Amino acid sequence: MKVRLVAELLDRSVAVEYASWFRALADPSRVQIVAYLARQDRPMSVGELVAAVGLAQSTVSQHLKILAEVRFVLVEQVGTARHYRINQTCVDCFPSAADVVMGRPAPTAIGGC
Repeated sequence: MKVRLVAELLDRSVAVEYASWFRALADPSRVQIVAYLARQDRPMSVGELVAAVGLAQSTVSQHLKILAEVRFVLVEQVGTARHYRINQTCVDCFPSAADVVMGRPAPTAIGGC
């Protein structure tokens, strides 16, 4: 019976990756930022995001840093400013991550996230 349980256990490296994604989304403001960026068709400045979510610039910047670390958002340097956009590859992978954790088939690749 123990052998079967180990065979069903999610690979540790995959579990670590997915856990980092879930941690990044463990704050409601970050979920709002990701949802807002996912609905936009363009990179956005921190100022635009501050206006949209109604938080202080430093708070939004900290949330964006966390989201960029797991590549949910991508950063583009525009002159001296940074613009942020959703990483569509990660958005596409994320539902599969939740499926895998719940015992459904693994995505073919998690690269790019």
